[in-house]
Amino acid sequence: MTEATTTKTLKALEISGLSHSFKNHKALNNVNFSVPAKSIHGFVGPNGAGKTTTLKAIATLLKPQHGTVKVFGTNVVTDYKEVRTKIGFMPDHFSMYRQMSVFEYLDFFAAAYGLNLKERDQVIGDVLALTDMEGRKDDLIKGLSRGMQQRVSLARVLVHDPDLLLLDEPASGLDPRARIELMEILQELRDMGKTIFISSHILSELADLCDSVTILDRGTVKYTGDMKGLLTQGNEDDQHVFRLTQTSYSSSFMQALKETEGVIDIETNEEIHHTVYKITFSKDKCSTNQILKLAIESEVEVLEFKEDLKHLNEAFMNLTEAGVREK
Repeated sequence: MTEATTTKTLKALEISGLSHSFKNHKALNNVNFSVPAKSIHGFVGPNGAGKTTTLKAIATLLKPQHGTVKVFGTNVVTDYKEVRTKIGFMPDHFSMYRQMSVFEYLDFFAAAYGLNLKERDQVIGDVLALTDMEGRKDDLIKGLSRGMQQRVSLARVLVHDPDLLLLDEPASGLDPRARIELMEILQELRDMGKTIFISSHILSELADLCDSVTILDRGTVKYTGDMKGLLTQGNEDDQHVFRLTQTSYSSSFMQALKETEGVIDIETNEEIHHTVYKITFSKDKCSTNQILKLAIESEVEVLEFKEDLKHLNEAFMNLTEAGVREK
């Protein structure tokens, strides 16, 4: 097998038949999913869904009762020491040595990973530059904002250059600007070849950030796959739903749609400078070319024409169950 083929097919994370119980509570029930290398994967679920239990199993902090977990092909139980060199884990609630400066904190962990003095100076400089914390390296951690502390924690995760980053609610408690800046850093890390596994409740941010997603509810996988597949959940197999935006409402276009065979439903939304048509039509009896042709013939400027994708929050609510969950 060539190197190119190996890279293409490599899975950063493979979970098969993972189950775990705490006394009478089944936290995970036959969980199966995988994460491609060099991607950002969202891990979503309500409180008590089993996300933290799964993260602990991946991070070698919890021995699974049933099933297997592999990180880049390495078993987390039988080869846990090797796995720990490949992963960086940033938990939701992290403790920091608040009396240390940023540099001292990172130097402490770099030394713990066995880096010599010269290597530590180089690595710390690199992770500080990546997280845009170079100007704060001499500041005490206790004086940093929550967002800055989150950056330091991420820098700490990176000092041993792991291939897989496990981030539990990384944007928790951050203001909007800090969240956006953190997401930009994560995208840069993916572009550098890292695989990023994010457990989060911030669904709207995951929609734009992640390449794929797994939804977990009551210890069971409800969906795993790419983002488009999730957002189109619930659309009938034989139907298309498209949104067409025109500069203004066109009665001739509306009438033409109503008279077109295969058009099932039309919804309109009048906005200040344009009109949006949500058009549902049969794949067998109508086409996007026909719809677009009718729009052009209405002699009103077409601003946008694209497939209608469900919002991530809506898809999430449809897949998960209501009710009180165990913490």
